[in-house]
Amino acid sequence: MKSKGKTIQIYLPDGNPRGIKIVDITSRTVQAVLVPRAMIDEITKRKEIDTVGIYILFGSGDTHSFSYIGEAENCLTRLKQHNKDPKKDFWTHAVVYISKTQFFTKTHIKFLEWLSYEHAIKANRYILENGNIPTKPHLSESVEADLYDNFETIQILSSTLSYPIFDIIKKPTIKEIIECKGKQAYAEGEYSEDGLVVFSGSTCNLEETKTAGSWVINMRAKLLIKGILVEDNNLYKFTSDYIFSSPSAAAAVVLGRSANGWLEWKFKNGKTLDEVKRSPSE
Repeated sequence: MKSKGKTIQIYLPDGNPRGIKIVDITSRTVQAVLVPRAMIDEITKRKEIDTVGIYILFGSGDTHSFSYIGEAENCLTRLKQHNKDPKKDFWTHAVVYISKTQFFTKTHIKFLEWLSYEHAIKANRYILENGNIPTKPHLSESVEADLYDNFETIQILSSTLSYPIFDIIKKPTIKEIIECKGKQAYAEGEYSEDGLVVFSGSTCNLEETKTAGSWVINMRAKLLIKGILVEDNNLYKFTSDYIFSSPSAAAAVVLGRSANGWLEWKFKNGKTLDEVKRSPSE
């Protein structure tokens, strides 16, 4: 069935396109409020998130993006707490999801927190900073159906705000696949608007070179801790598709050294990513 069009309304309270955004699908009851961390004081003067809801904190590093999914009976109070928490230094923006009709209860948001976490893990686009894994509360079948419908809205609004945390990575056609080869390593991936996706099953050199640099070592260590990389047959293997913010970060993980990803990643015909995407022939 062909997807139907949707009308999404974005309101800028102060007229600043880089500031607070209040977003909704006009025919639905869930509303998203994007809050830059630097504008916590400004959102305090408003009432939108002074209520029950779920929220996601977003941040990005040199090589990958981070998120934290939570719920609160008062999202404004919780954001203020996270703003002062030194353990939550990673985030720069928060997106809060509330009900325009005040439908959500504590149990509802716990279910949406669990559902959001499960979908974010499955999509594997962000490194989740949650210390505790949300649990699924018991609800009637009819209420769950309503909340799944609410989650669909949350997913659409998140992507609209350029945070596709729930969107599954789709493998491209063979002609779009690129490769990165090392001594033993062999990885396949795709360059897209989100970054460079390395596909599940790709392998990496086990040892880093002496000149790899701490950022390469630390990046691989984090992926091992998260279970995105595992040791297998004297190699590291990707257990799932994973998005890197740049081709060079992806190549560095695969090769175990600093690398120019624009030259290391090549299409099946031998042309480099740089030749095809940055220096196409006239």
